[in-house]
Amino acid sequence: MARGTLRLYLGAAPGVGKTYAMLNEGFRRKERGTDVVVGYLETHGRPNTAAQVRDLEIVLRRGVTYRDAAFEEMDVDAVLARDPQVALVDELAHTNVPGSRNAKRWQDVEELLEAGITVISTLNIQHLESLNDVIEEITGVTQRETIPDAVARRADQIELVDMAPEALRRRMAHGNVYGPDKVDAALGHYFRSGNLAALRELALLWVADRVDEDLTGYRARHGITEPWETRERIVVALTGAPGGEDLLRRASRMAARVHGEFIGVHVRAADGMARPPSAGLEAQRRLLTDLNGRYAEVAGLDVAAALVNFARAENATQLVLGATRRSRWSELTHGSVINHVVRAASQVDVHVISPTDPTVALPRPAPRNRLTTFPPRRRQLGWLLGTVGIGALGAALSPLRSTLELPGALLCLLTGVIAVATIGGAAPALVAAVVGSLTADFFFTVPYHSFRMVRSTQVLDVMVFFIVAAVFSALVDRLARRGVQVARAQAEAEALARLAGGSILSGPEALPGLVTELRRSFDLDGVAVLAPTDAGWRPVAAAGATVPDHPRDAQFSAELHDGAMLVLAGSALGADDTRLLAAFVAQLRQAQERGRLEAEAASAGELAEANRLRSALLAAVSHDLRSPLAAIKAAATSLLSDEIRWDPDQARAFAKTIDGESDRLTQLVANLLDMSRLQVGALRPTIRAVSVEDVLYSAVASLGAAAGAIAIDVAEVLPAVAADAGLLERALANVMDNAIAWSTPGTAVRVEAAVAGDRVEIRVIDQGPGIPPDQRDAVFQPFQRLGDGAGASPNGVGLGLAVTRGFIDAIHGHIVIDDTPGGGTTVVFNLPRAEA
Repeated sequence: MARGTLRLYLGAAPGVGKTYAMLNEGFRRKERGTDVVVGYLETHGRPNTAAQVRDLEIVLRRGVTYRDAAFEEMDVDAVLARDPQVALVDELAHTNVPGSRNAKRWQDVEELLEAGITVISTLNIQHLESLNDVIEEITGVTQRETIPDAVARRADQIELVDMAPEALRRRMAHGNVYGPDKVDAALGHYFRSGNLAALRELALLWVADRVDEDLTGYRARHGITEPWETRERIVVALTGAPGGEDLLRRASRMAARVHGEFIGVHVRAADGMARPPSAGLEAQRRLLTDLNGRYAEVAGLDVAAALVNFARAENATQLVLGATRRSRWSELTHGSVINHVVRAASQVDVHVISPTDPTVALPRPAPRNRLTTFPPRRRQLGWLLGTVGIGALGAALSPLRSTLELPGALLCLLTGVIAVATIGGAAPALVAAVVGSLTADFFFTVPYHSFRMVRSTQVLDVMVFFIVAAVFSALVDRLARRGVQVARAQAEAEALARLAGGSILSGPEALPGLVTELRRSFDLDGVAVLAPTDAGWRPVAAAGATVPDHPRDAQFSAELHDGAMLVLAGSALGADDTRLLAAFVAQLRQAQERGRLEAEAASAGELAEANRLRSALLAAVSHDLRSPLAAIKAAATSLLSDEIRWDPDQARAFAKTIDGESDRLTQLVANLLDMSRLQVGALRPTIRAVSVEDVLYSAVASLGAAAGAIAIDVAEVLPAVAADAGLLERALANVMDNAIAWSTPGTAVRVEAAVAGDRVEIRVIDQGPGIPPDQRDAVFQPFQRLGDGAGASPNGVGLGLAVTRGFIDAIHGHIVIDDTPGGGTTVVFNLPRAEA
């Protein structure tokens, strides 16, 4: 079965007419003979919208009950059973009521599409996930209902329902969007002109981007490489040379005149070598950003081809180049990039901009194939082998002169020269070639052991040897330097990848991790971050055996935040290490800033939690503590009154009220004090072997008259548990009291205790209304008056279960909430057995 198509009406804000347009489209299709039904419609009480339904068939909604409230959602099964050709489904981003077939309406729509049903739906721009934070910043309203952008982008058709901000505000003022009681608030907040203009621009840009994607995909599918002038895109080539700023400004003005896009591109050498950008190129990048342009960087051996290929890939219509200032000889020897671009550009217009100040000389560019020098130790070894080593090799071969003769000796010496070039570079190898020539003359030409040669063929042999050795030395030197540079670039790339990956940048170990990584990347003896103190310098993070105690003792130092210094000890750093070292310094500064922000966030979190607890405590004191005091005051005042003479039964009832409310007040105060001790960490439990049966009966006895509702069932053989008897008794009493309060009248609360593996389980079982799974964690939070059901706790300030969990955690136990078979709640205490 073919998948159905999705047509989406996108709006910048509510009220622009998306539902109206959807219904009109459905009616037009019905008139053409298409089987159309309304799967779900939300008119929001707007009569004009409801009138557009006309005679369209409406599939009845499905009722859903959630938290004793009735809701209506789209009946997906009914729509699938009806099997229309087209279904109209309003509000694609809607979140379904819990208990529905799917969590989101767009998932319902996916089922319809998979069944081959075409769906027409509606969506507002603020419901796109990628724009959620931007919408919140603009409007100040957090959108809770969002859908992934990929869902909207998969739509086969997206039509923007556009309306000018003032027109929408007029609709709002006329009561066509919201009711009269909401109009003023909406116009003064979400529907302000500035908000609507920004939302409209976001919607237009998003749709334009989608259209651009479709166009690019079409061109790729049909093999179209020539640019289509659907939108002007101007590409300007950047090199970092003087005059590039003028080039950027000229290109920016050209783009502004045609309302086009402006892109700056730099072509780097595609040789795999990492090179820091020039100061001129960095300045041009900053200017490009200020001019609202976009920067891109491509790699290529042929600059002209790379520029043209980039322009075609971006569907650019114009390419802007700066006029060359190179000499005629340079253009003859190296070619003209401009001429190559003009020949290859085809349909792209090429603009060559002359320099505003032709007297400024073009600086000599750094050679792109400039190679890294050898490490000092390798150069030293190369010089040693090129002088002493080559001479020693010739002396060692001299006993074999009759066998090798001069040609064989020269080949052996040539091998030594190549080895010297590989180790130390061209300079030691050139010296080795000279030493090799002299050595061959001294040991292998007649007369022996002199620097004279009498045979012309031997003179020619030695000269050819020197030339070949010099050429081979240059080639091998270049390859060896290239290998060193590749290894260095690979190590730098790996280090930058580790930094970018963030694996060593998070948490309290960020600074030590970065310091260790820095030492490993540069093979240093020691690295440290020193912080200034009154007594000198204190190491904040260090790695290595030799760590400088003061910045002046370090071979390199760099300033970080808050006066801290990065100090290095070990091998000297070269110019090629600057880029990677700068990256490490930047990451160290970020790690310092992140640590500071995390500390501030932790402090703010503690303050927020303290404020929350204080507010909850004030709310509890204002009601739950005053209630028993009011009852005590009323009973005592009645007993002390001389105006009424109370009989003994009435007086006893007042006394019982005073006694009961006093117990309730004592329990509330005790829970508050216990919660305070838990919050400040002042609880110090005494863990010892405790009899579960003794603790259970003590907890039941503490309940007073309510103890009659408790039924205890303890295993005959029950080991002792490791706990604090007082805390465990209080925890059990709290849970039992809560269970009694929520149990159905006339039913007992059962308490069971049995062995479960290497631990002991105590279960407090009631047959009350039960606690929904999504609220079970919340009941253990302080001041959460959720009790055992959806309503508020019948008494207390919501601290009983919070204190209970705190006590059980303190004695290394666990407490969880489970369902009671047949209805109700079972609280399970899991306690460690005492050691024998």
